[in-house]
Amino acid sequence: MIEIELNGAPHQIAHGSTVVDLIAALSLTGKALAVAINREVVSGNRWCDRVLEPADRVDIVRAIGGG
Repeated sequence: MIEIELNGAPHQIAHGSTVVDLIAALSLTGKALAVAINREVVSGNRWCDRVLEPADRVDIVRAIGGG
């Protein structure tokens, strides 16, 4: 296990986890999301390849419609 910062709070994930793995673990698969790692936006086509490292700062924002 490694520790990342997820939306400002410590979060444990398995070593070797990708952004897609994290999204699945959070039950957010299929949702409209934006992801930034260490304040750099990561496009959705790179989520499968981007392995998370200890101390990465991950921000996930979910789009919610309304009016």
